[in-house]
Amino acid sequence: MKSKYVILASALLISVATFAQKDQIKAAEKALKGGNSQEAVTILQAAETASATAPDAEKAQFFFVKGNALLDLANKNVDVDTNLSLAAKAYQDLIAVEQASGKVKYSTQAATSITQIKFKLINSAIADSKIDKHSTSAKKLYDAYLLDKKDTINLYYAASTYVNAKEYDPALKLYDELKNLNYSGKGTSYFAVNKLTSEEDVFATAQERDRMVKLGTHDKPRTEVIPSKRGEIYKNMALILVEKGKTEEAKKAIAEARVANPEDTSLILTEANLYLETKDFDTYKKLISEVLEKNPNDADLVFNLGVISANAKNTVEAEKYYKRAIEIKPDYVNAYLNLAIMKLDADKKLFDEMSKLGNSEKDNKRYLVLKKQREAVFTDALPFLEKASELDPKNAEVKATLLGVYGALEMTEKKKALKAKM
Repeated sequence: MKSKYVILASALLISVATFAQKDQIKAAEKALKGGNSQEAVTILQAAETASATAPDAEKAQFFFVKGNALLDLANKNVDVDTNLSLAAKAYQDLIAVEQASGKVKYSTQAATSITQIKFKLINSAIADSKIDKHSTSAKKLYDAYLLDKKDTINLYYAASTYVNAKEYDPALKLYDELKNLNYSGKGTSYFAVNKLTSEEDVFATAQERDRMVKLGTHDKPRTEVIPSKRGEIYKNMALILVEKGKTEEAKKAIAEARVANPEDTSLILTEANLYLETKDFDTYKKLISEVLEKNPNDADLVFNLGVISANAKNTVEAEKYYKRAIEIKPDYVNAYLNLAIMKLDADKKLFDEMSKLGNSEKDNKRYLVLKKQREAVFTDALPFLEKASELDPKNAEVKATLLGVYGALEMTEKKKALKAKM
């Protein structure tokens, strides 16, 4: 009889606790409706322990109110990062409870709020990056990914932002996750200019964009192919591993990636660059030949070969690749620009020598020789620099460099005309 009494008493205690929690949830709802979200959170904190033993329907309601209260605080700029994170967790707990019980009441609203939180995190991350708070930006982007794992672009941006923060361990961990997902990021973006704002809007599909153009709200439609990001991912993984003294691991990671993605030429370039970094020039040349065999008319690929050759101080090869990229794509502005910059690099050595000369007869003769050599350098670079400026007229750095070249070659009229446009 005594044991039965104890069981009955325990049941009564649970029942009392359940009623108490119901009252607390109601009180929290009332506080939230009255605009007192902090009061609602405080009330719910007192009910947290009892929620563990509550019925599923009550648990779901508890998490729903908790999520709403925390999100409201974040919307009021109260401890935004913490409250967004806690609100997301509450909504996720709610969805888990309703999925387990099979009774859905709040999940749809919770999913909408999670999406809202995701975009708040992304916007906040972008703002942080603009003021060089890369570490906090990366964490927010990763949190946004955890809220919606289908949106893997946020995982990629989180990894890249950790690299910007020079936090290589978390970056490597996220890159490894991207590798396991076989993420490429390859796709197509559809753009059109919004007539109202004069800015480009991006659309999910060509049909959606074309519909808006037809309606007259947008014009100047364009399509942009987004190349695979695998090369960059594995390049960054390799560079981090090399930095840690794990060169063999870096080579193994890229070799595995190539086996999994045999048609992705960006990975061959990445592997070639790694062997270049480790001074294995024979393997580097072998891989470069393989790249050319696969895509002899890929302007971007040929341009990248030019960049790699320039980094290796092989200017003859670099010039050949840049000019080939221009043959394939005559408006390839970066090829013209890199050619000009590479040619102008020779000027530094000449200028430094000229600066050290004295006023002796021998020095004066040497000065005239160096002056002619400098003029030849500027003349050689000029057509590529002019073309780059023509193709990218808003590039202030190109114009400034071109202005300097005009001045060095005493092309007064051209210098005046360009200066008038700046």
